[in-house]
Amino acid sequence: MSLLNMFKRSDGGDSGVAPEAAGFLSGYSIEVMPRTAAKVDDFRAILPTGTRVYIAHIDGTPIEEMVAAAKRITDEGFTVMPHFPARIIKGRDTLEDWIKRYVNDAGIDQALLLGGGISTPHGDYDNSMQLMETGLFDQYGFKRLHIAGHPEGNKDIDPNGGTANVDAAVKWKQEFSKRTDAEMAIATQFAFETQPVIEWAERLKANGVTLPIHVGIAGPTKLQTLIKFAIACGVGPSLRVLQRRAMDLTKLMVPFEPTDVLNEIAAYKTKNPDSLISQIHVFPLGGIKASAEWCNQNSGSTPVA
Repeated sequence: MSLLNMFKRSDGGDSGVAPEAAGFLSGYSIEVMPRTAAKVDDFRAILPTGTRVYIAHIDGTPIEEMVAAAKRITDEGFTVMPHFPARIIKGRDTLEDWIKRYVNDAGIDQALLLGGGISTPHGDYDNSMQLMETGLFDQYGFKRLHIAGHPEGNKDIDPNGGTANVDAAVKWKQEFSKRTDAEMAIATQFAFETQPVIEWAERLKANGVTLPIHVGIAGPTKLQTLIKFAIACGVGPSLRVLQRRAMDLTKLMVPFEPTDVLNEIAAYKTKNPDSLISQIHVFPLGGIKASAEWCNQNSGSTPVA
């Protein structure tokens, strides 16, 4: 399949989301930040019952804003999973303070643990494994811990462009999952080619990993916006798909929709039901409402209100 086929729907030549893809999209999770969440009057008007809402913690965002956003979305009836980026956490005292705030003020018992997007740690922690080793999440009753997945590798972890360190970290976390009561899963960065994601998932399974994979996709947005975020988030080789598209001025202003990315992943899952790939996680780069509406329309889901 041509790399550019994933854009066919936006160009008018695709039949839309396939039936199996619609079912696979149902139950999607979505990611927000405090400042983007503040633009949504009521999440019940745009999200289906039971939607998990991740809250990204960007360096410089006060913990008070994170906790307030978590409480507000929890109070509206949704499952909230805040990010804990290791490199912006100064030490054990800070980590424990954050955990206690989330538990006591917002009733949170889930977290996404990741290294974080900055190159120089603010304190004692460099990676999510160090956060796990503190035992604090277990101590404060966290029931679910997700970790970040990198199907196209991560040059912060493997500077030479390989996958040895990333793969070793996932195997360590797999072993950690066996000695903790917390449910665990892998949430991936978004990508624009499906084959690397599939091959990565198959490699993990062959290496003994059993953690479910929630595949990240970018929600509908302008191509220029998508390229900006893709570069900032360190998207790997599949970024070339967007760059090729951007060279065609007739397509530059056509909105991106992840229709065929979703179709291909769902088709693979249908043929390989035992795959670790289990769910879709949406990065709403074009806006929370736009992404939620697209997901709802294409999955047959209905907002709470």
